[in-house]
Amino acid sequence: MIRASIGNRAKESLVVDFINNTDLDTIKDKAGIIEAFFSFAQDKQKEEATHLIEDENLNEEAAKRYITSSLKREYASENGTELNSILPKMSPLNPKYLTKKQSVFQKISAFVEKFKGVGGVI
Repeated sequence: MIRASIGNRAKESLVVDFINNTDLDTIKDKAGIIEAFFSFAQDKQKEEATHLIEDENLNEEAAKRYITSSLKREYASENGTELNSILPKMSPLNPKYLTKKQSVFQKISAFVEKFKGVGGVI
C-alpha cells in the first residue's frame, strides 16, 4: 500500500521502522497512532540530519538552515549559493568538489523526500 503511493514511497522505511519499534496495541485510536508516528518521525529526522551533517563533514549551521528551508519547500534546490555554503571548505577548482556537491545534494534530496510533511525541528 505504501509503495502504491508515489508521495509515500520515500517514507516506506520510516513507516516500517515505526511499526517494528512501536507497540501498536497500547495505542487506543487512529489519532494516537498518527501522533505517535509524527513523534517517532521527528526524532528520526533529527537523528538522521545529525548523521548526515557529521558523515559529510558539512557546515552545521548552514546545513541546518538549508535542510530546514528545503523541508519547508518540500524539495532541495541546487540553485543559489545555499548548497555551496554547507559544503566543507574546498576549492571549486578541486576535481572532487563537483562530485562532493552532487553527492551531498542527492543525500539531502532523499532526506527531504523522506521527511517532508513530518514537521519538527532539526
